Amino acid sequence: MITLETLRPRLRQLSLSGLQGTLATRAEEARSCRLDPLEFLALLLDDELARRESESGARRIRAARFEDLCDLRDFDFSYNPQIPKAQIWEFASGHYLTEHAAILLCGPTGVGKSFVAQALGVEACRQRQRVLFTKTAALLSDLAGGRVDGSLPARLRRYLTPDLLILDDFAMREYSMSQAEDLYEIVSRRYRHGALIVTANREPKDFYPLFPNPVIAEGLLDRLLNSAYVVTLLGRSYRPQLRPSASEAAACVS
Repeated sequence: MITLETLRPRLRQLSLSGLQGTLATRAEEARSCRLDPLEFLALLLDDELARRESESGARRIRAARFEDLCDLRDFDFSYNPQIPKAQIWEFASGHYLTEHAAILLCGPTGVGKSFVAQALGVEACRQRQRVLFTKTAALLSDLAGGRVDGSLPARLRRYLTPDLLILDDFAMREYSMSQAEDLYEIVSRRYRHGALIVTANREPKDFYPLFPNPVIAEGLLDRLLNSAYVVTLLGRSYRPQLRPSASEAAACVS
């Protein structure tokens, strides 16, 4: 007599161990509903496909190296009603990914730029896109190391390969010539070949003075802004809400 227990070795051999979680339920459903054998098989296959898709999405999210696992459904748009909710949710559909376009999220500190950027990145992972999140300073530090040890081409590929690259905290300070050249290389080589999300506390017009060479600045920013949806997020900072009270802080110290 075939039992669920006797099926386990076969499931493992076929790399279908994930079916063990739903097989008993599906078998009972097949008996109670008198399912055709092909209908029963289709249910099992759908379960396995859903499991594999979920695991694949989880792997892509881990590979993206997000600082936080963000979801747009958790973003409180009512706190700052002037933030363009409809436009941001439209981005979540992924049209900018197929366009190989850029999204530039500008605005003051604390309004949620990094949250929105990472939430859009998570959505892209769920849409089977390869994503990488990085602070701009961390990217520049990594590439600087490549200049020292001769691994710059390999390190550049790390940022050119993903379908979506997210550069957080862009244009925080003035760039050196080598940093400007590295940013130019990333932006110019991704232009029309891969999607990009950039967050910045400055408006685009204020980017130019941060670059030591006006030719590099013009070339980089022309490519960045020419393919970008520029979205300004305005409003109150969320961060004061997250600060502990004086009593809580004292308790933490003690």
